[in-house]
Amino acid sequence: MKIEPILRRISLFDSVEENALPELARSLEFIRFDAGRILFYENDPGDCFYIIVEGNLEIIKAFGSPEEMLLNVLESGSFIGEMSMFDLEGRRSATVRTRVATTLLKMSHDSFRALLHRQPDLALEITRQLSLRLRNTDNEIIHGLQEKNRQLAAAYAELQAAHIQIVEKERLERELQVAREIQESILPQTLPVISGIDLGVMMHPARAVGGDLYDLIALKDNRLGVVIGDVSDKGVPAAIFMALARSLLRAEASRMAQPVAVLREVNRHLLDMNTAGLFITVIYGVLDCEHRRFTFVRAGHEIPFFFRKDGTEIFTGSGHGQVLGLFDDVVLEELCITLPPGSRIVLYTDGATDAINPDNQRFGRERLRESMRCHGPSSAQDFCKAMFETIAQFQDGAPQADDMAMVVIDVH
Repeated sequence: MKIEPILRRISLFDSVEENALPELARSLEFIRFDAGRILFYENDPGDCFYIIVEGNLEIIKAFGSPEEMLLNVLESGSFIGEMSMFDLEGRRSATVRTRVATTLLKMSHDSFRALLHRQPDLALEITRQLSLRLRNTDNEIIHGLQEKNRQLAAAYAELQAAHIQIVEKERLERELQVAREIQESILPQTLPVISGIDLGVMMHPARAVGGDLYDLIALKDNRLGVVIGDVSDKGVPAAIFMALARSLLRAEASRMAQPVAVLREVNRHLLDMNTAGLFITVIYGVLDCEHRRFTFVRAGHEIPFFFRKDGTEIFTGSGHGQVLGLFDDVVLEELCITLPPGSRIVLYTDGATDAINPDNQRFGRERLRESMRCHGPSSAQDFCKAMFETIAQFQDGAPQADDMAMVVIDVH
């Protein structure tokens, strides 16, 4: 391949006289490298420089280190390695690697110095191109620093926003903890002590606070008021509505009215106060402990279980009842059952039957019934604990979707 026509295409040699081109060509050597080949490393001793005929070269600082940076990519017609000729120690200022298969012209230091002596204008052209290259490199570095500053500013803004979110989350968690403590203080701290009656209660909210409630109210004439309910929501709104409903239930129950009358009055008050559109399902009943007679009203709530001492179920019918807080003329029906000695009453919220496992299977009322039969003789409180453990085993780590509450009354 003739070198002279190639030299005429390279702007570096524009100032070289025509009759000097053959001599210049004789001082150059054709070499070819495959893609990814290292010509030389940073700080290597330099004894030649290169002119790109075809292909391109990558200029890399701090090659192979965490600070590695691609400074530039030189195309056909550019030259590389000239800096070592001006460095007193003759060291390479960067690592050079071929990006694609590349053809180069190689010139030794001695030939380069002789060429500069014969063609002094060539030194001016090299200086001009070096200045242009340095300016472009500076601009790229400045642009890179500006982009890093922009990224740092964005990261700092994100960090500030994340910090604000963390602080707000911690504040909300503290408030929810206080709300939970308040809710727990609303529920009975101690259970009534009644001869011949064993009581057990348990509740697990799905969130920090929940909308399930229970209550056991000691009434006159050896009677016990029994409440379980489920608000139509979860979290703080449900907890507030739950507290309101419980207060109303307690106030009306203390008047010693029949269960159906109590719930009608509670419904009337809730309609006056309910601006959030919530409602509550409730069972309110009165247990005549001496005669083992349980009179109750089911306002849209799950029907309770009644078991004999041998574990067989006592069927009472379902009764009719609408939820409280929505209807002016709420439909309610009072039921009454006389229990044999050794009977067990189990009231629960639908968080127990709606519990799901990782296969998205529902625990359901039938599985709940069979689980209760398996946990026969035990204290009422131990029975509650065993049932909650059974449901947790069924869930097998699946998240709790709804609040769960249970009230157990053993009549001896």
